[in-house]
Amino acid sequence: MSLSLSNAKNIARVLTESLPYIQKFTGRTVVVKYGGNAMIDEALKQSFARDVVLMKLVGINPIIVHGGGPQIGKLLERLNIESSFVDGLRVTNSQTMDVVEMVLGGLVNKEIVSLLNKNQGKAVGISGKDGNLIRAKKLKIKRKDSDTADDAIDIGQVGAVVSINTEILDVMKNSDFIPVIAPIGTDRDGASYNINADSVAGEIASVLGAEKLILLTNIAGVQDKKGNVLTGLSIKQVDALIADKTIQGGMLPKVECALNAVKKGVTSATIVDGRIEHAVLLEIFTDEGVGTLISRNELDRK
Repeated sequence: MSLSLSNAKNIARVLTESLPYIQKFTGRTVVVKYGGNAMIDEALKQSFARDVVLMKLVGINPIIVHGGGPQIGKLLERLNIESSFVDGLRVTNSQTMDVVEMVLGGLVNKEIVSLLNKNQGKAVGISGKDGNLIRAKKLKIKRKDSDTADDAIDIGQVGAVVSINTEILDVMKNSDFIPVIAPIGTDRDGASYNINADSVAGEIASVLGAEKLILLTNIAGVQDKKGNVLTGLSIKQVDALIADKTIQGGMLPKVECALNAVKKGVTSATIVDGRIEHAVLLEIFTDEGVGTLISRNELDRK
């Protein structure tokens, strides 16, 4: 059965629209933070996997960093281990850290690897502990009612990125393999730390000088005070939106992660609506994209 004329024209338009973006991104690194609905809904999981495999096939170097908070919460509940949060961060004692490593480094990581491999990719799952990829330190949370920097809330083995060792990623860049990274790091003494996946993705993108950082979320993008999605923002505009409290609450950490990556040299960062099938592909290969793009200057959408 042949294509109808309208369908044929539409397919041709999509393919020709993607050409300049394929040319732009070929040979470049794109770091994707994978999380939210895209990790749960079966259709979204499959579309994400196909997007990443296609990226690799056309010469782009995708690096996946994943979360897994809901999965950690479920296993902790099954094991009757109490879980609490401070400023949105899970308090992580040694018992909880064992569960975090099992879920992120084992269950979730290998599920994503299998998903990509079933879609004809060659994915390799690693954690930040492998090859000393992520050097971490204990994260200190300042008490809101204290003026003393030393007076911090102890949230256990929750970490911040100190440095990224790119050796293992450089090896994979020049191969057919797609790295899938669990956000677990170690300090100089070998202690393990649970690290926010957005932060890890941003730091890796910055160190590698990535062309793009993509943060998959469960919202349409950054919105103005009227609820309209802002599709393209410069560093200056983002700083202003944070200052006047347009950007606040749960969106603020993601925007700050994207903003810091761009300030450190990543060409652009996009907060993408992961509830849309093929969101990654649409963001990279179309004029309009999906979500809010943050770049150094007030430029075109791309």
